[in-house]
Amino acid sequence: MTTNKSIWRCLQDGQKYMQEWPMRKELAPVFPENRVITMTRFAIKVMPAVAAISVLLQMSANNVQGLPQAVIVALFALSLPVQGLWWLGKRRDTPLPPALAGWYRELHQKITSEGHAMQPIKSQPKYKELAHALSRAFKVDRAALERWF
Repeated sequence: MTTNKSIWRCLQDGQKYMQEWPMRKELAPVFPENRVITMTRFAIKVMPAVAAISVLLQMSANNVQGLPQAVIVALFALSLPVQGLWWLGKRRDTPLPPALAGWYRELHQKITSEGHAMQPIKSQPKYKELAHALSRAFKVDRAALERWF
């Protein structure tokens, strides 16, 4: 039972991370999050329809022999958004590599030195803390942002 709970929790964390991550074009070349979030959102919208159509076409054609393959295609299509949410949930709780952790601390210090409120700095930051710091950095004034980047 705990495995199901952790899988469910990971998918929920993936949904949270999709909302937390700043979808900015400046971050796209550096982080895969932008691409994964875009594709996961697309899969959430489109893949249920693809799954239903694959099964319904076989049923409407009365093709009983093709139905097992259509069900497999439907299951694969339905698994794509789940895979995206799973990846995002795992990524959210992954500790930052040393170079990114140093960049996170530097960014956090610059934001707080400008007088903006931030969560307390973490000694072992994760991607979710980086997402919060980046979101906050993009919300502050443009002149300060250009000095930091």
